Amino acid sequence: MNIVNFTPIYAFLGGSLIGLAVVIFFVFNGRLIGISGIASNFLTSKNNRFDNFLFIAGLIIGPILYKFFTSQEINISISNSFYLLAVAGLLVGVGTRIGGGCTSGHGISGMGRFSLRSIIATITFMIVGILTVLVKNLV
Repeated sequence: MNIVNFTPIYAFLGGSLIGLAVVIFFVFNGRLIGISGIASNFLTSKNNRFDNFLFIAGLIIGPILYKFFTSQEINISISNSFYLLAVAGLLVGVGTRIGGGCTSGHGISGMGRFSLRSIIATITFMIVGILTVLVKNLV
């Protein structure tokens, strides 16, 4: 395995910004950040609909603004079919419902509150992710 882009300073700064965003979101909204929960509430709940929309729009607009204000290239290529991606997205949605949240909710907000459920979920996500990479590299 070769680590090409090892950038601990940028990783620390990025993690600090994510932590600050969680605190700001909680202070102003009284809720924790979890992407699947916010997306689900945007689609199904009438409460905080505009806040949820702004959060989701920020996730989409953020990389566009980054690209606009920097000279770095953002190259994305999708090599699978639309139907395969749609099924994968639905499975992720079902998994987040079964798991009571997604990686962002458990890994950022839940672990920050020392939630045992979130700590176990995040450890599980990490182990499965590592095993997936290892298996993919073997094949």
